[in-house]
Amino acid sequence: MKKTTIPIALIFLLSACNLLIAQPKYEFRAAWVATVDNIDWPTRGNFNTASQKKEFIELLDMHKRNGMNAVIVQIRPATDAFYPSQYEPWSQWLTGKQGRPPSPYYDPLQFMIEETHKRGMEFHAWCNPYRAEFNIGGSSIAPTHVTKIHPEWFLKYGDKRYFDPGNKGGQDFVVKVIRDIVNRYDIDGMHFDDYFYPYRIAGKEFPDDHSFKLYGNGMAKDDWRRSNTDSIILKLSGAIKEEKKHCRFGISPFGVWRNQDKDPEGSATKAGVTNYDDLYADILLWLKNGWIDYVAPQLYWEFGHKAAPYEILLEWWSKHTYGKHCYIGLGIYRAGSNAVWKDSTLIPRQLTALRNTPNIQGAIYFSSKTFIRNPNGWSDSLQNNYYKYPALVPPMEWIDNPVPKAPELKVSTNPSSHSIQVEIIDCNTLLRTKSFVVYGFASDDKTHDKLNPDNILQIIPSAGGIITINVPKAGESFKQIAVTCVDTLNNESELTYLK
Repeated sequence: MKKTTIPIALIFLLSACNLLIAQPKYEFRAAWVATVDNIDWPTRGNFNTASQKKEFIELLDMHKRNGMNAVIVQIRPATDAFYPSQYEPWSQWLTGKQGRPPSPYYDPLQFMIEETHKRGMEFHAWCNPYRAEFNIGGSSIAPTHVTKIHPEWFLKYGDKRYFDPGNKGGQDFVVKVIRDIVNRYDIDGMHFDDYFYPYRIAGKEFPDDHSFKLYGNGMAKDDWRRSNTDSIILKLSGAIKEEKKHCRFGISPFGVWRNQDKDPEGSATKAGVTNYDDLYADILLWLKNGWIDYVAPQLYWEFGHKAAPYEILLEWWSKHTYGKHCYIGLGIYRAGSNAVWKDSTLIPRQLTALRNTPNIQGAIYFSSKTFIRNPNGWSDSLQNNYYKYPALVPPMEWIDNPVPKAPELKVSTNPSSHSIQVEIIDCNTLLRTKSFVVYGFASDDKTHDKLNPDNILQIIPSAGGIITINVPKAGESFKQIAVTCVDTLNNESELTYLK
């Protein structure tokens, strides 16, 4: 998966000429689905179970058409739940009132996971670690909400209420909630966004003096705050891997770790906010120590931005992944917001740049609802061009799980002019089989290279024991068709040829 670096100027030239590089076989292609304040799903005021399911299926099908192979869905936006939880009440954004269950009853998380996997896509559960009350006085808060049971764990800042990150009781509660999710649900990843300590409010200091006096142990306050964030990441990482070793743990931080004027290791940026100095999140430490499996920096700026240029940050993050995966967060929500974001070539150029940058394995888009209106024709660009052919999610070599054996196959019906039905006898994998990859090798192909995505005919979601393989069109000469199986960790087996 190593990539050759291409100078930024050449990338611009290629994009301007509308020339495409070859599509990779391995690429993470995902969209965030925000539920807080009903940003993406369900639509505001939609508390009907059947309608919610319909909306989510339509959202999934749109992302599938656009070439996505994963969704990152917010299931715990404000210390509440989009699933039945013994620790936290049902979300107000799901049912209209916090603590009220869906009616007719269903488990939204289980439903979403099943529908996502049915399409051969990954489901990453997105949780907000510390936000407890979205709008003080305006949010629906159930009597069983933890702010009512343990008010001493929380601090008011602006119009919101947050866990005090320095309170160990609050930290342990959050870890318990996350452990429960990983234990009970077949999620592919656990995902946290950029809200650890909250973004600063001008003229207001975060009111954690009491905890600092109790637990500061002589540290500088900024260092103590960072140590609090470090400690919960380490606890979460341990809990997730104890429950399911194959569940990936990812963080999507603000796009700037630190400015170079504060630290020579920082980026050549002039950002007014940084992870390290303002949000007290030392992302590099977590990557270096292997506490997280992937990082998804939110690079919601354009090329040449005066404070945080996309190209500078893309290169900086590529040099600071420490062997873990890096997926770039792209801000399609900004489409049309100013002259730069009215440029239909912007997202295609950003995609081209990240594909030609080493140590970058894909992209995540914020947010889902933006795609519905096909801004600047970007949905069309993905469908017809950049994501025209499917890609496998890159495997993570440091997670030690066996590669599946080649599948045992049986052609269950005679080949027709359009398709072949194949029965999967055995896939020999210890983990859930995610999909089957169908390859077609040309008659003059001597190598049968499965790393070449041009040889892929189909990627078929695993849903039962029989798959349907589309027969190549007349005039396309194939010597042989072969199948592999891919497990939930994206490990791929060797080829089994159809006889």
